[in-house]
Amino acid sequence: MERRQGLTSFAEIWAAVAAVLHGLAATAVTAHVLLKKRDVRSAIAWIGVAWLSPGLGAVLYFVFGINRVVRRAVRIRRRVARSARAHGDSPLSEAAKLPRNIAAIAGVGERATGFPLTSGNRLTSFRGGDEAYPAMLDAIGGAERSVALASYIFRADSVGQSFVAALGKAQARGVETRVLVDGVGGGYLYSPIARRLKAAGVTYSPFLQYWLPWRMPFLNMRNHKKLLIVDGRQGFTGGLNLGAENLAATRPQRRVDDIHFRVEGPVVRQLMVTFAEDWRFMTGESLEGELWWPEIPPAGSVLAHGISSGPDEDIGVLASILATAVGEAERRVRIVTPYFLPDQTLSACLTLAALRGVEVEILLPERSDFRALDWAMRAHLGWLAAPGIAIHLSPGPFDHSKLMTVDGGWSLLGSANWDVRSSRLNFEFNLACYDRETTAALDQVIDRKIAGARRLSSEELDGRRMAVRLRDAAARLMLPYL
Repeated sequence: MERRQGLTSFAEIWAAVAAVLHGLAATAVTAHVLLKKRDVRSAIAWIGVAWLSPGLGAVLYFVFGINRVVRRAVRIRRRVARSARAHGDSPLSEAAKLPRNIAAIAGVGERATGFPLTSGNRLTSFRGGDEAYPAMLDAIGGAERSVALASYIFRADSVGQSFVAALGKAQARGVETRVLVDGVGGGYLYSPIARRLKAAGVTYSPFLQYWLPWRMPFLNMRNHKKLLIVDGRQGFTGGLNLGAENLAATRPQRRVDDIHFRVEGPVVRQLMVTFAEDWRFMTGESLEGELWWPEIPPAGSVLAHGISSGPDEDIGVLASILATAVGEAERRVRIVTPYFLPDQTLSACLTLAALRGVEVEILLPERSDFRALDWAMRAHLGWLAAPGIAIHLSPGPFDHSKLMTVDGGWSLLGSANWDVRSSRLNFEFNLACYDRETTAALDQVIDRKIAGARRLSSEELDGRRMAVRLRDAAARLMLPYL
């Protein structure tokens, strides 16, 4: 009897200790959430998890709820940006020549990104890897001083091997090469491309590929940027990853359709700033000197600036610019994206634009490469019921393009999708162009895509079976992570 009472007392003591520890941990989480979380719904959810899940709730918040990227990356961004501006970048007053609403977008873009508008640029578009890869390989083959390459996916197939060979030859002839591949997109558990790059003598680093348990919070963050900068003067960016699936010649039925761009002119420096800050963030190496920062002469007439965004920002840079562009639209907004799961704010902006009489056109693939995303998107589209919003679905091949135009005078291209992941969790790079000629060319691309698509009607969305609607709505609950 005495032993049983002793065990009971011991259990009661440990229960009391556990309760105290739970209270302290939950209190600490609550204080951190109240001070650090901007989104009220997210804050309430985390506080609830911390108090209602003893022990586990605090661990989950420590692992997934704290953004550990912000302060370090912001310091690096400012240092590298100052270095780049010392080499010649300076704000321009070009926005004064733009229409009022387009100038308003430019003002928000400059202030949000810290990148000034630059004139004298030229863009050349390429459809898919069949057009883009030869141009990119030719640029690497002609490199004289430096090559910087960042990609979300870099496969070790025929396309990847050709880029490894070109980079290896450049390195062998004395060109400085730096390659950054996302830690998940490049293969988290096993990365064959990493082995091939290192074997070719190319200086390589994965982005946020960690094995230590306290580093696992970074696992949900992706470097989704697609950047190639050659000799600091010529750049390539867009939505194209490096893989044979982007070639019509090798996979005519199951290929991925995309669009990529060669960028020339002073704005290339902003591509280089973006790469340099990511490289230093991962390796600690500063890319300095004329190898990376040469003088860049004008190459055309396009007015543009870069938009580098990610979880290292103090504000939602990309979301702020998208919301401003939609809010300032007077006649037409056109969006091409493979994944459409915007948050409540951007969805409201689109609805309000349509209610103001703005024509809103959204082009999505009939089927994406992730079935659960298709389900979630169908559920999400049901909330965009305002008249004036036209949803078009393009048939295969899967269209991975990311484009946006406003009123024929502003356009956006790059790596970001219209989803919460791109606006909050991914590191992205986009280019905003304040040029009627460029925007007209992209509108023609969109016209051709819409011509081959079909219109999604509200009757089709409403006519889904109840089981299908429940499935789609359940998939939509994963919106912050899809």
